[in-house]
Amino acid sequence: MDPQKNHNINNDHDDLLEPPINFSMVEDGIFRSGFPQPSNFPFLRSLNLRSIIYLCPEPYPEENLEFLRSQNIQLLQFGIEGKTEPSVSILKDTILEALKVLIDVRNHPVLIHCKRGKHRTGCLVGCLRKFQNWCLSSVFEEYQRFAGVKSRATDLRFLEGFDTLLLRQCLYSIIYQYQGYGSNKRRLLYREDNLQKPQTMKV
Repeated sequence: MDPQKNHNINNDHDDLLEPPINFSMVEDGIFRSGFPQPSNFPFLRSLNLRSIIYLCPEPYPEENLEFLRSQNIQLLQFGIEGKTEPSVSILKDTILEALKVLIDVRNHPVLIHCKRGKHRTGCLVGCLRKFQNWCLSSVFEEYQRFAGVKSRATDLRFLEGFDTLLLRQCLYSIIYQYQGYGSNKRRLLYREDNLQKPQTMKV
């Protein structure tokens, strides 16, 4: 085989970008995935992330923190237990706080992730969909598409019972900002005078 051709093939492999497990775009500026590994860092760099919403209680690995520091990405942690099911009230309060951060476009582009990108991430995205007035069957379908055979009935009950009025009452000061030609997609932004800054972890 031609050495030059072999060299080019190796370079092509080096240039491949590997997304984290269960990666997907939720909508413009919002992504979801499982826990990023070092092999995923070049792919994450290509997203130009401003924030990461991390839904596990465990400390973030130092290697990942170092990557966030190098890219000036803020880490926003909302610890939700994965092995033991949290109480509905704790889960509701934590999801509500995470949603406030998620819909603030100043945190975009943002990546949401937990360990596998299935249950905790699925609950947060599902509640976002309810806030976006998705019908419940579509919310369930999206959740189950990522959870697969690991779908949890408790998560589906939580999504069904989640009241988006809680979020709307907290965010009464939100203004709607429309962007793009002919686009009817709502973009959300806090009013400066009523902003409560999310708690961030120093990285």
